[in-house]
Amino acid sequence: MQAVIMAGGEGSRLRPLTIGRPKPMIPLVNKPILVHILDLLRRHGITDVVITVQYMAELIQSYFGDGHEFDMRVRYSLESVPLGTAGGVKLAARYIQSDPFLVISGDALTDIDLKQLIDFHRQMGAPATVALARVGNPLEYGLVVTDKTGRIVRFVEKPGWSDVVSDTVNTGIYVLNREVLDLFEEGQVFDFSHDLFPLMIEQGTPPYGYVVEGYWTDIGNPAAYRQATEDVLYGHVQVEPIGKNIGGEIYCGGTYQIAPDAQLYGPIYLGDGVKILGGVVIHGPAVIRDNVFVDTGSHIERSIIWRNTYIGERSQIRGAIIGRQCSIKSRVIVSEGAIIADNTLVREGAIIQPNVKIWPDKEIEAGATVSSSIVWGAQGRRTLFGRYGVTGLVNVDLTPEFAARLGAAYGATLPLGATVTVNREAHNTPRMIKRALLSGLPSAGVHVLDTRTQPIPVARFYTFHSGARGGVHVRLSPFDNRVVDIKVFDERGLDLGRKAQRNVENIFFREDFRRVYLDEIGRIEYAPNVTEVYCRAFLDSLERELWPLPGMFGTVVVDYANAVSALILPQLLSDLDVDVVALNAGLDERKLFRTRERIFITTADGAVIPNMDAFLAVTRLVFDVWPHSTVGVPVTAPRAFEQLAVEMGGRIKRLKTDPQALMEAALSGEFVLVGDGSGGFIFPLFTPYLDGMFATLKIMELCMLADTPFGDAVRLVPPYAMARTRVPCRWEDKGRLMRLLNERLPNTQPDTVPEGVVVDLGEREWVLITPVPDEPFFLVVAEGASPEEANNLVERYSNLLAELLEK
Repeated sequence: MQAVIMAGGEGSRLRPLTIGRPKPMIPLVNKPILVHILDLLRRHGITDVVITVQYMAELIQSYFGDGHEFDMRVRYSLESVPLGTAGGVKLAARYIQSDPFLVISGDALTDIDLKQLIDFHRQMGAPATVALARVGNPLEYGLVVTDKTGRIVRFVEKPGWSDVVSDTVNTGIYVLNREVLDLFEEGQVFDFSHDLFPLMIEQGTPPYGYVVEGYWTDIGNPAAYRQATEDVLYGHVQVEPIGKNIGGEIYCGGTYQIAPDAQLYGPIYLGDGVKILGGVVIHGPAVIRDNVFVDTGSHIERSIIWRNTYIGERSQIRGAIIGRQCSIKSRVIVSEGAIIADNTLVREGAIIQPNVKIWPDKEIEAGATVSSSIVWGAQGRRTLFGRYGVTGLVNVDLTPEFAARLGAAYGATLPLGATVTVNREAHNTPRMIKRALLSGLPSAGVHVLDTRTQPIPVARFYTFHSGARGGVHVRLSPFDNRVVDIKVFDERGLDLGRKAQRNVENIFFREDFRRVYLDEIGRIEYAPNVTEVYCRAFLDSLERELWPLPGMFGTVVVDYANAVSALILPQLLSDLDVDVVALNAGLDERKLFRTRERIFITTADGAVIPNMDAFLAVTRLVFDVWPHSTVGVPVTAPRAFEQLAVEMGGRIKRLKTDPQALMEAALSGEFVLVGDGSGGFIFPLFTPYLDGMFATLKIMELCMLADTPFGDAVRLVPPYAMARTRVPCRWEDKGRLMRLLNERLPNTQPDTVPEGVVVDLGEREWVLITPVPDEPFFLVVAEGASPEEANNLVERYSNLLAELLEK
């Protein structure tokens, strides 16, 4: 016997899951719904099928091909326009030779005994037989009323409760004699329940109804989809084995990695390549499909997660469906009944409220609370650049395809024939992204100078001194080794300004790339003399007549952290005759310690000097060597800097905390030192960049010029007591909260503070409240007369923020 599978439906009630795929191709546990139907037919010896297709037909055709891989013969009947269920089967009849033949819906789940149905049809000599099922709630189905012999006397489509006269419904599974298709013309829009079967009843040759035994459900909406998934996992429906049971009703469809301390409570299906990290808790029934990565401490309960999706640290997914290739960042909460469709990015700390549906290709901002469905447009900012450049999880947010498009977009903002430098950190992840960028830039007619692998200060320096129009540096994030930062420079070697960033973003999102002709495609060349140019200027910026430094510095211990600075700094130290004990001087991407162009200074006994103490000590040395000079400090620095300036005749100017703002200030010519208080130092007489290599030797030189060992300088800094915390705040509340703070706090100094709000409480007591640029938080920083007082101030003003947020 042959079968016709009806698979042309759009599945509008299942949207957004059916955006991008026909309803029969929705994955049900380990395979598409339509494959479960083929499995059922094959179990009953039916291996010759015709699939009627219309909506996104090519996806079905490419997946099944000729059916060889499924041990079946598969052919297709393509409807150029929808013809209805009977009209579509009539069009497919040209491939049907068997009489009778079977018709079955491609978007239902069932394990009924097809042999019993076919035997009944033949026994009764019926022209058509309809498989009937008894259901508890028949309102969503077509009711069927039969007489005592099984003849159908009436169809009631989608009844109200006042119309309900039975609990038997049409399953969409039929056994038909070919003659019934002669009752209407080919190409005519005709439906079985609305048109053909009522016509047969009217003509006195009614179809028969047969109540089948076994499981049947129409997967017509998200609730039914969830229920069908649970029924497969619990074994309520007979399907082919879904995977190997590794214990506890955990079924695996291939290779998997489960951390020893992860907790899994079945039934759960894990697809091939699933990775589950430490502290994860998964409560079934749940489906985690192929190549899903569940990060540390996440909780998943009664949820369905499609393939190639990332679930971030400490996220909570309960009763939700998450589509293919989504990225759910850390601390996200997805609530009961929510659906997140394909290729959606949900950033850190976002909350998806119950029953919200998010259509494909959307972006939800960090900290956002989404309480209504998002269908059109993209939620939140359409931006690429953040505080640390273009940032994202490698192969989740930042893929090679993404990087190539970014390179083309950046190149399109530059003049045709311009040159940019491209650099990377010594790790295979930045290498991959860099090579993708190298393919995008020349496509826009931009030449590339490949500086290979250099420390970022060298890359910035060479960008400026080579005359390039800009540069790109790819690194591992200092905060998370799964994250890559792409930093884009202007011609000065500084990060792109906001206007230039917007130009890149506009081209990227519009995909308005400049595609040049063959002879205009940019060249890729290795940059010449990169380290030589940098090292020459480096040495020329020191007081060379002082070196080697006598007496004060004996042996210096330098830990290179297995980073690229080990390619340059040892030679510089050798040229200056510095006696060095080198630690971790080999370049090793497996041990790479990710820093932010910072240095950490220790005492002689190896204790790390706090970063702010080190900054104060360097400032003291600067004021000693260059009286009346100006030092730039972040607005979060203690007022010990001003006290030091008064004592030594220097000047302090407070700046924004953003690294770009610090480097812009260093270009002004006003400062001899700019620091961030976190181990980052800029000496503008050399470069306006944060450069730990130059800072190391310049601080040694300052100690010599001031005739003060660094340990003594640290002991001479004024005491201070600081505290800080972060207060969560939704993005949409930030502006309102800043207005309320300015209205509420009479002691603010908006004209003298470069960012945020400062409450001045006395000579050494103050509080800074400022929004965090890239995250849904406010930063509260306080200085007090003692650590206890500083902590009290932070707590007091954090409570004030919480109070204002509730208004």
